[in-house]
Amino acid sequence: MSKYPVTILGAGKIGRGIARMLHLSGEYDVLVGDISQEACDALVKETPGVTAKVVNVTNHDDVVKACQGRKAVISACSFDQNEGIAVAALTAGVSYFDLTEDVATTHAVRTIAKRADEGQIFMPQCGLAPGYIGILAHSLCQGFDKLDRVKMRVGALPLYPTNHLKYNLTWSTDGLINEYCNPCEAISDGKRMDLQPMEGLEHFALDGVDYEAFNTSGGLGTLCETLEGRVNELDYKTVRYVGHRELMMFLLHGLRFYDHRDLLKKLMEDAIPCTNQDVVLIFSTVTGWRGGRFEQVADARKVYHGNVHGLEASSIQITTATSMCCVVDLHRLGKLPSKGFVRQEDVSLKEFEANPFGEPYAKATSVRAPIAST
Repeated sequence: MSKYPVTILGAGKIGRGIARMLHLSGEYDVLVGDISQEACDALVKETPGVTAKVVNVTNHDDVVKACQGRKAVISACSFDQNEGIAVAALTAGVSYFDLTEDVATTHAVRTIAKRADEGQIFMPQCGLAPGYIGILAHSLCQGFDKLDRVKMRVGALPLYPTNHLKYNLTWSTDGLINEYCNPCEAISDGKRMDLQPMEGLEHFALDGVDYEAFNTSGGLGTLCETLEGRVNELDYKTVRYVGHRELMMFLLHGLRFYDHRDLLKKLMEDAIPCTNQDVVLIFSTVTGWRGGRFEQVADARKVYHGNVHGLEASSIQITTATSMCCVVDLHRLGKLPSKGFVRQEDVSLKEFEANPFGEPYAKATSVRAPIAST
């Protein structure tokens, strides 16, 4: 049986993880494109059998050429490159997947998807949050006669927080700043609205550790649209160790780095070390009525750092890459809608966690539900 040909654009940590997982599954013919020859060479050395070449993702013709003859293209690039890659995917006649948390980019991809051919899908937001958290929350909503509130909380945190921010860089700094600065979609009192980022501070305890959570942009994916008119309250918040938000608010607003994001990125990357020793917290609670009773269901779990087929990997790398690989594989197997724009909530949680790529989520460490604290 011939292998399923895919192109991955971006040879950073997440792109390399996706490439390695797909290739070593034995089901995929993987081509990776990156603007850096050095990154391509490092990838091929790290995962022999993967083909890598220089591709300028800002050049439409380059991207179309890299996609031609393939079945799908996966963008592991910065969110601001994704609209152009989606246009190239449409031209090349291949399905499109990305990891974006950017709301405007998702709207643009949705518009492009209206011109898709049969068998061609456009599926943004295929990571952890947005991504798996939306699949999980939507699954918890099933079985309720009427919904009241849906809460989604996710945090990628260092296992050993030692600096003042109690945080280490574990993924894209651009994406992090985007989440901290852009408006946050939500439903409040049954009405869809935008909330201010970094607001809505709450505290809770999980497995004996105190955390804080606050509004951040993009984590809801398309759930606002899906659940509008069906739920009173819907929100997404990022989880951090207590004290992180206060210092970030000082940087963003006290020192006005909100207006100088490039400078903030440089400052953070110069001052905050990266780490692979991290943990991802994932939990969602849903309240509503079923059978005449007001009830709540919850799911809380942790995914720890480990390895990807023998190579050390952070938990955010593992959860993001496996989520992407899983939805691509479900598409290959014909278990997703066959044309146009596909939402994360179109994915069956049962099928996701039964897929080999979904194993880190299916075998995640279950933890006690959060306990409110003052």
